[in-house]
Amino acid sequence: MALLKIGNKHLARLALYAIPSLCIFEGVMMEPEWVVVRELDLVPGEEGHRVVHFTDLHYRGDRAYLKGVIAKINALDPDFVCFTGDIIEDKKHLAEALDLLRLIKTPLYGVPGNHDYWCGAPFADIAAAFRATGGAWLVDEAVRVPGGGVTIVGASSHKTDFVTGGGRGKQILLTHYPAFTDLLPKGVTFDLILAGHSHGGQLRIPFWGAVAVPWGTGRYEKGFYRTAAGPLYVNPGIGTFYLPVRLFCRPEITVIHC
Repeated sequence: MALLKIGNKHLARLALYAIPSLCIFEGVMMEPEWVVVRELDLVPGEEGHRVVHFTDLHYRGDRAYLKGVIAKINALDPDFVCFTGDIIEDKKHLAEALDLLRLIKTPLYGVPGNHDYWCGAPFADIAAAFRATGGAWLVDEAVRVPGGGVTIVGASSHKTDFVTGGGRGKQILLTHYPAFTDLLPKGVTFDLILAGHSHGGQLRIPFWGAVAVPWGTGRYEKGFYRTAAGPLYVNPGIGTFYLPVRLFCRPEITVIHC
């Protein structure tokens, strides 16, 4: 029986067809709910605070997925949890999303994103849910974490007139928009800045970066950056927008020691 011979041209053709198919399979079927937990230590050797950061739920009724995300957050046993906007796109999903967020076992602090505004979400309902965890929904205001030596400042948009920085203990800034960091007054610094909004681009090309990112992202697509205002971490989010697709950009829960 003759052996099947495959020439280099045939192999190249197979690869040409196979690679896009594998990317489509991973981007549509695997990555959108393949949550990764990443860790960042800003104060090696110090006791510090254990903070969990997640963002951009874009909740559309995918209850089992969000319950799994919250179970992962609770298992990480943080001192407190920070959320940086976009709970929903349609306010008909808000009540269920808030019921699930109330399951977080440590104080949850958060700020609104553009979709929370655009869909007309009732902020009073969101604030009540965040208070139920011991945390707060912050719209251009600051709150001190009980007994933690930490002040959390929450920015709701691109206004900076309420931001002063300084004060006792650690200072953490929550903002939906990564580019907000560059708008901060000169000399105002934070121990940690957390942002979302970019989704990491959702579709990323290895060694290149995001195919596209939304306005308000600036140069801060995804991950850790050193800025004049302090260390910035941009989380690529839990949900997706426009298309339920992710490629080389898994949804993320971030644990930060600060």
